Amino acid sequence: MNAQTTAIDGVLVLEPKVFGDARGFFMESYNRRAFGQATGLDIDFVQDNHSRSRQGVLRGLHYQIQQPQGKLVRVTQGAVFDVAVDVRRSSPTFGRWVGVELTADNHRQLWVPAGMAHGFVVLSDSADFLYKTTDYYAPEFERSIAWDDPTIGIEWPLAAHGITEPLLSDKDRAGVPLARAEVLA
Repeated sequence: MNAQTTAIDGVLVLEPKVFGDARGFFMESYNRRAFGQATGLDIDFVQDNHSRSRQGVLRGLHYQIQQPQGKLVRVTQGAVFDVAVDVRRSSPTFGRWVGVELTADNHRQLWVPAGMAHGFVVLSDSADFLYKTTDYYAPEFERSIAWDDPTIGIEWPLAAHGITEPLLSDKDRAGVPLARAEVLA
């Protein structure tokens, strides 16, 4: 597994070793020892999640103010543009974002440490999105930042994929600007 740093300390793009031939491919999507060697982290994951969404669905930007979750995310079918936003007020990169395209074909994964708001938009006809978390989902602590907050300025690749308006849940339509959001210390 190869780990690449990003503009936000702690957010990593991971590329597992993929062995392929005419029959298909094999890869270890997660190996605790390999993850630790590549990242320097010893993480306990407590929950696995799987979502399927159609093109144009935008989920996020979500985080928990208590029981913050680190997330190891990947796509097993389709393609998404995945985003992490630093919501740690004491961080030198507070309010900054990084984004990466995750696809079933590139096998990339993104490590999103606790203290980040996270979201993605589906670029393909549909996508299966899988992620491991370091803490349990706690809806009472979940918060949502507006996906289109101009102060964050995420460059979502919507038009390039024929998406005129993202499809949002009621919760995501109610997301607040970062300036009004309850964030982590």
